[in-house]
Order: sequence, then structure tokens, then C-alpha cells
Amino acid sequence: MARLFGTDGVRGVANADLTAEQALALASAAVAEVVGRDAQPQRPVDGVPVARAASAADHRPLVIVGRDTRPSGEFLEAAVVAGLASSGADVVRLGVVPTPVVSYAVAATGADLGVMLSASHNPMPDNGIKLFAAGGLKLPDDVEDAIERRMASPATRRPVGAAVGRVRDDRSLVDGYVDHLLASLPASLSGLKVVVDCAQGAASDLAPQVLRAAGAEVIPLHADGDGLRINDRSGATHLDSLRDAVRQHAADAGIAHDGDADRCLAVDASGDVVDGDQILAVCAVALAERGELRHGTVVVTVMSNLGFHHAMRDAGIDVITTPVGDRYVLEAMLSGSYSLGGEQSGHVVFLRHAGTGDGLLTALQLLGRMAEKEQPLHELAKVMNRLPQVLVNVRGVDRTRAETSDELRAAVAAAEAELGGSGRVLLRPSGTEPLVRVMVEAPTDQLARSVADRLADVVQRALR
Repeated sequence: MARLFGTDGVRGVANADLTAEQALALASAAVAEVVGRDAQPQRPVDGVPVARAASAADHRPLVIVGRDTRPSGEFLEAAVVAGLASSGADVVRLGVVPTPVVSYAVAATGADLGVMLSASHNPMPDNGIKLFAAGGLKLPDDVEDAIERRMASPATRRPVGAAVGRVRDDRSLVDGYVDHLLASLPASLSGLKVVVDCAQGAASDLAPQVLRAAGAEVIPLHADGDGLRINDRSGATHLDSLRDAVRQHAADAGIAHDGDADRCLAVDASGDVVDGDQILAVCAVALAERGELRHGTVVVTVMSNLGFHHAMRDAGIDVITTPVGDRYVLEAMLSGSYSLGGEQSGHVVFLRHAGTGDGLLTALQLLGRMAEKEQPLHELAKVMNRLPQVLVNVRGVDRTRAETSDELRAAVAAAEAELGGSGRVLLRPSGTEPLVRVMVEAPTDQLARSVADRLADVVQRALR
């Protein structure tokens, strides 16, 4: 049977691939597995710390639940809450919030588990379930596998009477999150005009609020919170309207979030895109200057542009590379006690301030650097020169055979030989979508496109 969890939780078409029954079963299994493990943290109740229970059997779990604006989030939230409370967990519902708010709330309250209902940048019909362990960190693969096994053999004994979980709403945790973000700001944003594209998603209210509180003049875009239009030609995966709005309003910068605001991309005053690699480069140099880049190292994925690696080398900053997925970036950061990591897609982790990728935090750090240095974004982004990069998504193929095909291995080897040391080739199956990604970097756009198209043809032929 295929693994339920992908690189970022569980995703699928809501009410088809991801049903209410599955959501309930997953929530129940997650409580049993996560709370059954050791090292349950203390958590405050009404502001008073409660000593840890003597054993897992005596421990009354606390779970934080949030969702984005998708209509399906309403029934999936109801199913998740039912699974949690019927398994003896107390539940705090945050309502519509960005994913990093759930992570923050888990850490701030000492909760045992966090559940976020979102399919991130995916289209509206999709939804997903992301799980956070104590401390606000995403679950490792082995815990997700254990949860899947529990789903296959559900518990037969359930709590009754006073032992069932209680459910309440608490938006005060969102206020605490905003205060936490603002405390991280390196300089006031007073004098900056910023367009923020909220993708009709979870940050539609919060992103403009945070930027205004930081001192910026804010022009919201796609910020009605209309879940029927989440990510529809908007947000971090569709930057054209943001680029137009920045030029139209003569703004200093534009910020783009996705549906759950765990990522951030930017455009400068001319409407030119500043991607996650460039944002990471700007922030890495900033942290290094302040003495806050632990061990002089930044963590990125295999998708990071070769130009980023060159820029970090020139800045005297070491780079560690992981598989694709902000969870793997975070695992490497935790194991090495590093303070900064992220992805080209705009997931950036500032471990001093957050336990997951946080688009709002990233926007504040980037804009704060502009204010701190009194430099426009296009000048800051010159810290790295992007190598031409072409990414081709090959659909309609059997992605499960991508890593075992001899024909593909030979084609990749030939492409690498053609590029020599002046470029790079990466071919990998997506962990969240039914496709295979072909990425090629080369000294020129023409060469990168030529090599990528040839490889894509081989993928299409070999994996039909």
C-alpha cells in the first residue's frame, strides 16, 4: 500500500482522496501514537504550569487545531476534532490561521500535538493534514509511519464520561503570535510601501495586520479570505498580479504568500522576482553580520540554485544540502544547531524564532533588512547571481519508477557530462503531486532549456 504521508503531511482531493472518515481515524491514531511516547512537556492551564502526569496513561493530551480558508476545511476540522476529543484529547481551535501559528501555539502552550488543515499552494479542491509534535516541530518519518500502522489497527477501547476530550476556541494565541513576530523585527518598516498578496488564504487578515503594526504602508492583494479562490492565479505560485500591483502603486516591494502562509516570495520595486534562494542569501548575510548565523552555516535543499552556493562561498558561509522539503531542512538544522535554512520555493526557517517555515516572519526579516540597510530590495538581492534554471514538471507518468529506471540514469549521466562543472541536473519524483520534476541549471537559458526538454522527453517515454 502506498504511504499515506508525503513530504508535507497528507494531501489529496477533499472528500475523495481525503475523507472525513480518514481525517477522524488519522487524528485518533495521532493522539494514541504521539501521546504514547515519552517526553511529554509541561503545559499551562489558565496561565498556571501543570506538572507532567506520572505516566502516559495519566496524561491528558492537549491538541491545537487550525485551518486555512478552503471550504472543505470546515468538515475536515469537525472530523479531526471528533477524532481527537473521542480519544481523550482536549482541543483548542484557532480557526483560520497560517500554518506557523499552529506551530507557535503548540510550543507556547506546551501542547502535545498540532493539526493544520491545509493543502498549502495546491488548488482549492485539495486539502491536507499537517501534524506538529510537542515544541511545534513537524513529525519525523518514523512517527508518521507509526501513525499509519495505528490507523490500520484502530483502538477498541475509548474514554468515556469525564475522560473524553473537551473543545474550546482561543484566538488569544494568535495575538501572542503577532507579538512574537514583531519582537523579531530588526528595524521599523516606517516609510516602506508594501503590496502583500495573501492568495485568498489563511493570512488574508493577519499579513496586512502584521506589516502595518511593523510600520509599513500596506496594500493588500487577494486578501478577501475567499476560500473558493485560494491560490487561484494569486500568491506565491502566481506572481504576475503582484508584479503589476507593485509597479502600479510605486511600492518598494511586494510580498507573496501561499494558501497557508508558510512560504514567502518577493518582488522588487521594478516587479522583478526575488525567490527563496535570494531571500535566504540576503538573510544569511544579515544574520552573519549580526553574529546570529550559528556555526556560520545555512541549510538548503538540492533544488537551491548553484548561484546561491557561489554567493555563500564568497561570503564565507558554509552550506549544508538536504532532500526537498522544509521538514528535512529543519531536521538538519536541529541536528547541527543551525539557525537558518530554507527552500527556493520560499519556505524559510529562522530557528531562533520559529520551528517551521513562516512566510510572515520571513517577510518581516526581509523587509527589516531593507530598512536596516536603507537599501532597495534589488540592491540587496545582488548578493547572489542566479544561474539560469529550467524546471519541467512531467505529468502522466509512473513517478514510483523514477529512481530505478536504467534509461533515466543513463540520460541524466549524459546530461551531466554535457554540462560539465558549469551546470547541474536534478531529476526527482514529487512528494506531493503525481509528477516527476526535471531541473537543469546551465550558463545560458538556451542550454538549460535544451537539456531539460530532452530529459523530459526521456522521462515521458521511460515512465509511461
